Amino acid sequence: MTDYLADVRKYDALADPETVGRIVKYLGVALHNRDSSLVACSDVSERERVREKWCEKKLGYMDADRADSAIDLVCQTMARDNSKSRVTFYYLVAKHLGKLGDI
Repeated sequence: MTDYLADVRKYDALADPETVGRIVKYLGVALHNRDSSLVACSDVSERERVREKWCEKKLGYMDADRADSAIDLVCQTMARDNSKSRVTFYYLVAKHLGKLGDI
């Protein structure tokens, strides 16, 4: 858990450990596989999956255009990371959408 929190705090120094913990719990088994624990911004289907499964299903955010904009912004923010942690990515998307409190 501390590794996930440290990674999130590279982008948000004040990230709440409980919020990060809830994302880790939500992702569960997906974090045990290296491929599914990362987000590939270059993969269109991956970005759609983030919008559908995270933004719409978990966060209840139905504005697809704004969700896509948040996903694009996080891709730009994390561009220097070759391995984009799914926990960090989801955290930042939720933050940009003002939905951290809904996790």
